[in-house]
Amino acid sequence: MHETTTLLVEVGALLLLLGLLGRLSRRFGVSPIPLYLLAGLGFGHGGLLPLNASEEFFAVGAEIGVILLLVMLGLEYSANELVGNLRSAAPAGLIDAVLNALPGFAFALLLGWGWVAAVVLGGITWISSSGVIAKVLGDLGRVGNRETPVILSVLVIEDLAMALYLPLVTALLAGVGLAKGGIALGIAVLTVVVVLVVAIRYGHLISSALSAKDPEALLLGVLGLTLLVAGVAAKLQVSAAVGAFLVGIALSGPVAHHATQLLSPLRDLFAAVFFVFFGLVTDPRDMPPVLLPALALAVVTMGTKLLTGYLAARRAGIAEPGRWRAGFALMPRGEFSIVIAGLAVAAGTVEPRLAALATAYVLITVVTGPMLARLPDMGWFKVWLRRRATIRRPEPVPTTD
Repeated sequence: MHETTTLLVEVGALLLLLGLLGRLSRRFGVSPIPLYLLAGLGFGHGGLLPLNASEEFFAVGAEIGVILLLVMLGLEYSANELVGNLRSAAPAGLIDAVLNALPGFAFALLLGWGWVAAVVLGGITWISSSGVIAKVLGDLGRVGNRETPVILSVLVIEDLAMALYLPLVTALLAGVGLAKGGIALGIAVLTVVVVLVVAIRYGHLISSALSAKDPEALLLGVLGLTLLVAGVAAKLQVSAAVGAFLVGIALSGPVAHHATQLLSPLRDLFAAVFFVFFGLVTDPRDMPPVLLPALALAVVTMGTKLLTGYLAARRAGIAEPGRWRAGFALMPRGEFSIVIAGLAVAAGTVEPRLAALATAYVLITVVTGPMLARLPDMGWFKVWLRRRATIRRPEPVPTTD
């Protein structure tokens, strides 16, 4: 009984603090994500007042938060739009992998950590945070922008690539042979294909099984289906985020519209819990020794993400402001990067400093990324874009009679 009481007090106090921080951030017109992370650091391991009783609650809530963020993104787009975006964004996905995985890979080799650690760090710097970016797009009111489908296409390609990368890196860390590693990779590929086929070909049957006229049944049905598919996907070594996103894609029509309205408050609640938990499990005392290397790596790879988004949006015919918005939006790393680092730590076969470096790196990008994402909407940036366009526009050639 005492543990339950302590849990209620800790969870209630922290949620109340998050509400105040969220109101404060919106008053100043900034994203609340950095404040949520700092709150987690303050009350986590090595913080000012550790919250031990509620850590398990926030761990589960964080998983649900990521899942809800991704299913809500999926609800915004149809299966046909997904396929079209994937086809058009495949070159951008390749550029994304080259520009952002290679710096991490090379950085680990320069530090002398070995090629397995290099593969791990390459994945950490490659993958953007779908959860953070989804929150930023919602906070800045950009879900309906023309560049948003381009951003989502890059994120989906990354998530699908992680479905292949995670089994592969797990096999490398475990030191298993090529045969077992190939089997794990084959299972991951088959699972992704099956889920995509079901979502695209039979999504209308799923929607027809859920009634938009009964809000309670619809909420329970969509939430239950999302968690079920995400859990099965994770069991099969495929990203739970991919499963949740594809559930959103599979739903259409009035069901998708009403599900968006019903799930929005839950998404906001558990998304905040996700960002707090990220800070709770991070010990601030581990980061000073690796802060400068992490900062250098963050500067380089945030620049490569900016270039990735800009090139992807330009290829899709997006105007100059949208290209910059796409590039800045892709900067934050988060949940996948921490998962990859966690696999390496659990294996115990790579450089011990990798975990602290990954944590500091993710915190730098996840705090500065949402702030930098606001730059394209600022007046001085718009003025700079207009001047840049004027300089690049050729002067008209005068004619003479």
